[in-house]
Amino acid sequence: MNLELGKESINKLLLKYSIPAIVGMIVVSMYNAIDRIFIGHIENIGAIALSGVGITLPIVTILLSFELLIGIGVSTNISASLGKGNKKHAEKYLGQLIIVAIFIGLSLVLGISIFKNNILIMFGASESSMYYAKEYIDVILIGTVFYIIGFSLITTIRSEGNPKKASKLLIISCIINIVLDPIFIFYWGIKGAAIATVLSQIFVFVMAIHYYTKGKSNLKLRRENLIPDIIFIKRIIINGLPIFFMQIFTSLIQVIFNNSVKIYGGDLAIGALATIVSISNIFLMPVIGINQGSLPIIGFNYGAKQYDRAKKALIYGTIVGFIILSLGFILVLLLPDKLISLFNKDKELMDISVQGIRIYLFMMPISVIAITAPNYFQSIGKVNTSIFLSLLRQAILLIPLLIILSKYFGIIGVWLAQPVADLLSSIISGVFLIKEFKNYNAMVEAME
Repeated sequence: MNLELGKESINKLLLKYSIPAIVGMIVVSMYNAIDRIFIGHIENIGAIALSGVGITLPIVTILLSFELLIGIGVSTNISASLGKGNKKHAEKYLGQLIIVAIFIGLSLVLGISIFKNNILIMFGASESSMYYAKEYIDVILIGTVFYIIGFSLITTIRSEGNPKKASKLLIISCIINIVLDPIFIFYWGIKGAAIATVLSQIFVFVMAIHYYTKGKSNLKLRRENLIPDIIFIKRIIINGLPIFFMQIFTSLIQVIFNNSVKIYGGDLAIGALATIVSISNIFLMPVIGINQGSLPIIGFNYGAKQYDRAKKALIYGTIVGFIILSLGFILVLLLPDKLISLFNKDKELMDISVQGIRIYLFMMPISVIAITAPNYFQSIGKVNTSIFLSLLRQAILLIPLLIILSKYFGIIGVWLAQPVADLLSSIISGVFLIKEFKNYNAMVEAME
């Protein structure tokens, strides 16, 4: 693999390493989108039910943040252990994943259940949307432990060298969700959508456990590794903290957005926001998949002092990402009503959503620089720069812009905050990249 990363065509490498990651990211984004599509079309209550689900989005993001904390934390340590030829330690980390996931999962279920009403009100629930938010999240919480274990194991399946298996499990689970959603919603309404999601997550859990116990995995889940080991648990948490904090900030921003759109646009505006985010994720997730695929290519070539190849991987990935986001932008510009009608056809909700999506995603093609730059700096080991650039777009610029612009321009200001943050963060990220590339020229000259 090392020889391949250092000598194979960058285009071929990006295709090989990015496609499984792209498939995985699209499937993850489709989970919530599918629920919202079917919920939004529930007769008579679709619009307000969609708002109720939108209110739960920060909770779902918090669950995702802990899943990534464990999944990335374990897979990073597994990769390092296997790189050192220490399979015993790699399997120890796999066992600790189960212990940590059960403890964190049960703690989350208990904490959210106890303070559920207060949390939902804080996240933007009103009297009319509270019922639907509780109907949905009550069921989602039942599947929390299965979700965290199953999807964390999906990450480790990739890291042990079987990305096709991971993608296959995710695709099948998504199909299960698509098939069960309309059936269960017919019988149980919004609760049925959550049941379909949980059952698809349980499928991932069962199949991932089977893979590591009875399947053709390189590593095995062993009973002796299911005893808590503080040293291993600390290493897992330390390696997973950066992505964890990023997701927690995302959840915080979702809360601020929910409350802002509720103040300036009412309950239906929360449903509009949930719809807009779902549509934007359909286009953004492939770009994040390209990021994941380019990470080992950039990291290896930078470490081998093949700076031109590392730079090419970034540039090619950014160009492909720009094309994807530009196509998404054109669709949003020309057919916003068609995209939004997939989720709901309520006239008032449609009007809010059409106005919002055109503004909110106005800088989507340009945002590719702000998305790929942090990944590049992470790949070359400059973690502090990576974290700063990620927070720049998601928090440092976005939160103040959201507060200030909404105060002066109301709901229009809420929608404006994201494109302005995208533009500014892309410019700043571009400056960081140019400076980095100038350093490469100096390093190449010094080697000569």
